[in-house]
Amino acid sequence: MVCRSSYRSSQRLALAGNLSIDSNHPVNSFLSCRFLIENRLFLRNIHLLPAPSIQLINISGIRKLIRPFQALLLLTLTLPIYANNQRGSKNAPSPEPLPDAPAPAESLSIFPHSDSTRYFISGQANIILQAHGPFHSPYDGTNSLQGRGEYKTSLVGTLFLGLQLHHNLRYATDAIVDFESTGGRGISQALGLAGFTNLDVVRNPNLGSKPYVARVQIHQVIGLTDKLVESDRTPYSLATQLPERRFELHVGKMSLPDYFDINSIGSDSHLQFLNWTVDNNGAWDYAADTRGYTYGAVLEYHDRSWSARYGLAAMPTVANGIDLDWAFSRATGQNFEFELRKSLLGHLASPERKGTVRVLSFVNRAHMGLYRDAVNAFLAGHDPKPDITAHERFREVKYGFGLNVEQEITQNLRTFARFGWNEGQHESYAYTEVDQTVAFGGDYSGRGFSRPNDKIGVAFVSNAISRDHQNYLRYGGLGFLLGDGTLNYARENIVESYYNLHAWRGLYYALNMQFIDHPGYNKDRGPVLVEALRMHVDF
Repeated sequence: MVCRSSYRSSQRLALAGNLSIDSNHPVNSFLSCRFLIENRLFLRNIHLLPAPSIQLINISGIRKLIRPFQALLLLTLTLPIYANNQRGSKNAPSPEPLPDAPAPAESLSIFPHSDSTRYFISGQANIILQAHGPFHSPYDGTNSLQGRGEYKTSLVGTLFLGLQLHHNLRYATDAIVDFESTGGRGISQALGLAGFTNLDVVRNPNLGSKPYVARVQIHQVIGLTDKLVESDRTPYSLATQLPERRFELHVGKMSLPDYFDINSIGSDSHLQFLNWTVDNNGAWDYAADTRGYTYGAVLEYHDRSWSARYGLAAMPTVANGIDLDWAFSRATGQNFEFELRKSLLGHLASPERKGTVRVLSFVNRAHMGLYRDAVNAFLAGHDPKPDITAHERFREVKYGFGLNVEQEITQNLRTFARFGWNEGQHESYAYTEVDQTVAFGGDYSGRGFSRPNDKIGVAFVSNAISRDHQNYLRYGGLGFLLGDGTLNYARENIVESYYNLHAWRGLYYALNMQFIDHPGYNKDRGPVLVEALRMHVDF
């Protein structure tokens, strides 16, 4: 899925292109390191990126892999040099700033954006290369993370267009249209992990890279007071000042994580973490098609220190499907969230240290099946293997809850945590195969070492599934993401870290590593180390 980080990054670019890198060749030379997991008291070999022999590597594949990075690297090196030359070519010297004038803030986009125009145009491109070496895998199934080494690249480009139709002290109306293109693939076709390693990946690569409309919506602000508060201009809210007490209505095609379960530390795969269950609550099975979008409405109320929001959206016709069910009488996704903006440290920290608590609940009605029905039919000899799609019924109900907290500790250090649970009896339907999750982590700003726009982040997430879900996979059932053919169950534990380097204006590079124990909840497989390189451009 590609949409969930769009709201959390400031600007986007339309970049239509198809980049598909696939390496399934065996390798025979590896770098190896050993990890000691103290709380489990075991020692295993973890293989890093393969060092393949010349005879076994596909040279043309490597060249295809390098070309887009070469082009973007050349672009990133050329733009700042060109900008400096343009400044130096002017005959008249620039006027000296006043002694007490503060230095202007560095633009975090390639092209500056006005805060006063009625229109908004921006864009973004995000390229992620991921790879892992071979890992312990006594068997593979249809939906397994491949035990042999592999590398894949994904590309997402987005064009954001907005027009402020009306604006005065209390009322504002925005029209929003976004176009998106996705290319490339995830490792193992985005299968085999509940906490998949790349949020930009579309789970159905056969959809192709043809540009599509990602969002089209109306955003209406209804103020309840004349007191205004500052607001950052984003692709989805063009006003720079909003009433302190107000209603906001969003109607149209959208991604629900644009409004729910937002976390300023762990929500943006373009500048922060990459893992699905770090950037979002893995147990929140929110309404979405394969690409992560749906049609619906979100109503928000904002007050000085708290907010509440409710969303109603269309569910897909089948699990992980691209088509939506328009019969709202039988299929809907309903979401409610309460947000309290208050420091969690109380008197232990200065009043400037902000904190936020968000409590989320959801109820989905859709054409879903029960894991227990599929297992019972298999054990009774009615089905050759458990198949939940053969036991789906309309108007089935799945529900769950989530908790999302974040807290500033110092000027440079922030922490966050998420907890999620759903009833786990019905099939995972729209996001990922997680029934319970706990995640925590933090980031550190580069201000501490004179790199104010750099970030270092570390997070841990532990995912689990219900007993019925375990039995379904143990007897050979397939979910839309998981299915090793059998299952020796254990929680899927993931540690992720990244360093995000700000190069110039809207240019960023990041290194990312994810250590995954028990991939796909299978104690017989893994652990595996996944390395990534990310290039991000905000236009």
